[in-house]
Amino acid sequence: MNMFDKEKFTEIVSNFVTMSGKILPDDVTQKLEELKNAETGELAKTVYKCYFDNQELARKLSRPSCQDTGVINFYVNAGEHFPALGQINDCLKEAVRRSTAEAPLRHNTVAIFDEKNEGTNVGERAPYIHWEIVPDSDKIEIKPYMSGGGCSLPGRAITLMPSAGYEAIVQYVFDTIVDWGINACPPLLVGIGIAGSVENAAVLSKKALLRPIDERHPNPKGAQMEKDLEKGLNELGLGPQGISGRSTVMGVHIETAARHPSTISVAINVGCWSHRWGDIIIDKDMNYEIISHKGAKI
Repeated sequence: MNMFDKEKFTEIVSNFVTMSGKILPDDVTQKLEELKNAETGELAKTVYKCYFDNQELARKLSRPSCQDTGVINFYVNAGEHFPALGQINDCLKEAVRRSTAEAPLRHNTVAIFDEKNEGTNVGERAPYIHWEIVPDSDKIEIKPYMSGGGCSLPGRAITLMPSAGYEAIVQYVFDTIVDWGINACPPLLVGIGIAGSVENAAVLSKKALLRPIDERHPNPKGAQMEKDLEKGLNELGLGPQGISGRSTVMGVHIETAARHPSTISVAINVGCWSHRWGDIIIDKDMNYEIISHKGAKI
């Protein structure tokens, strides 16, 4: 039986969190480049130039790409045979403490009711850890996501009468982006969860943000809905930072779960242009593969 190297595991995760706060994943960088090249207005072009200048300086100075390094969420797909699963929560919390000090990450975790900030980004259910167990695997996949204040503002959820249909979902998405999208630093990645209750829809809408951009829903009808929403939202013309332009969104992703026949719930979560997420797979011997940032070293 493999002995679990707790210190090595914590070090790997901490280094990966630190890196993913400074360097955008490959899919986001590629999409921003595509949207930048499609712009025709001088002001929009200037904003995109600022985005890429910002990324270059983040790399050069080894600093986070946005001052709001968010509230950290981990999405964990744990193989059933990965050693010491009971220690992973503690490791992830310690990794966040280290990254907060070393990156450095802004202190964003504030206790509810007491309104106290400990300065570590660790607190009650923070970082928030979402678990899934993967049968017949001895590896663990960890996806950290930095959920900033601006991109969290458009977060909404509602349960609709089933007679409202999918048209009501589309209307809800458009109302949300029109009302709140400008606060989230466009162009946006829009995650939509559709399920039978709001809590399931909300979790799915956040998971939708961790899918590589333009990877479509497996159901052809879902994929078409993603494309139609993306096209329609882009026609709003919010542009980078909401100053007008050809694009409002980087993409629209939908995640779904079977619903109750009497309800249809929808939730929306949004990622900003500086969409900081990562994907790393670690095996039982502490070898790792970085999926989201090809060629990156930590």
